[in-house]
Amino acid sequence: MGDRGAHLRLGVEAMSDGPWRLSPVYETAPWGGVDQDDFWNLVLEVETDLPAHSLLERALAVEAVAKRTREVHWGPRTLDVDLLLLGDEVHEEPALLVPHPRLWERRFVLAPLRGLRPDLVSEAALAASNGEVRFLGTLESLL
Repeated sequence: MGDRGAHLRLGVEAMSDGPWRLSPVYETAPWGGVDQDDFWNLVLEVETDLPAHSLLERALAVEAVAKRTREVHWGPRTLDVDLLLLGDEVHEEPALLVPHPRLWERRFVLAPLRGLRPDLVSEAALAASNGEVRFLGTLESLL
């Protein structure tokens, strides 16, 4: 919702306090069957010493700054920050699931992840995922 580019930039700036790399931006139809505008998606890779729970707290804090609400499951939102992978770490807690449990199903995640880290996402994995994506360009080119 709102200025998608500005919300993504806010998320990138808040989550990247060390070295980082950014995927291109892709536009996708919304997931979950709720009628809403298309999404812009990207993947940010950061180097950090922060533990998983601190990264999750930071993600929730930046969503709050972007005035994200959680009124409808998979409903419209200004910003959605997910922790996809944390190296080889595995977390299976109600509030923290890493790797992201639906990571390999969703093309809107795998396309930008492959754009950034093709060593992590094979062409076959991308082809087996669900959804349509449209390449938009770099975040800076969209602002």
